[in-house]
Amino acid sequence: MFDPDTLLDFRDVTVVRGGTTLVGPVTWQVELDERWVIIGPNGAGKTTLLNLAAAQSFPTAGSVVILGEKVGKTDMRDLRAMIGISSSALAARVPADEIVADLVISAGYAIMGRWRETYEETDYEQAISILELLGALHLKDRTFGTLSEGEKKRVLIARALMINPELLLLDEPGAGLDLGGREDLVGYLTELAADPDAPATVMITHHVEEIPPGFTHALLLDEGEVVAQGFIDDVLTSENLSKTFHQPIELSKLDGRYFARRLRVGGRHKRQ
Repeated sequence: MFDPDTLLDFRDVTVVRGGTTLVGPVTWQVELDERWVIIGPNGAGKTTLLNLAAAQSFPTAGSVVILGEKVGKTDMRDLRAMIGISSSALAARVPADEIVADLVISAGYAIMGRWRETYEETDYEQAISILELLGALHLKDRTFGTLSEGEKKRVLIARALMINPELLLLDEPGAGLDLGGREDLVGYLTELAADPDAPATVMITHHVEEIPPGFTHALLLDEGEVVAQGFIDDVLTSENLSKTFHQPIELSKLDGRYFARRLRVGGRHKRQ
């Protein structure tokens, strides 16, 4: 029976491509008020898992239920309309001359690249409100191609929020950002995580330093398999990170932020 508070329900999910297992088996649930971070090394299967959650692909085996609908037995287009996503793949599809305000507004019409569409005044007001929330209002009349990496990330998150999604998926939102850009982004996502009306969120990252305070759960992936999952403070430990990244990692936490470094053993860095 469907639980309306369970937005994602993966049961023994496996993804195999070209004879190689990319993910699985994974059993994982995301509830209505949760903020998840998925962490793992390159090739761990993080983006593959997120593509399943975004209704962009099908599992090879197992059951994927998104927003109460079982993948394989429902129209994936209807599911995608209820999921906000920000990723580098999406960024690559945005026309360089697209006006930021149009890019955000057009999300509500499931299109990209304005042509002759006429938008409602309420759409424009909503887009302005979201851009302001993310500290990007000053970018509304700029073209996407003129934005910095950090500015692009904020605008794409604004576009993802424009559809009032039930689920927000962020694929490495901090990738390519300098220190200032990363800290700005963490600040905006911290505010979003604290908003009780914000959608459930799943974010992929390689770096614990990018995890915003207020995120509630974590899933560690390595070579497609779950190393640990659950409440964030239970999962993010030196032991679990060392196992995930195959080297001795020391984890610390300060003012709600996580920091990790490789341990020095015998005067040198030691790799497991």
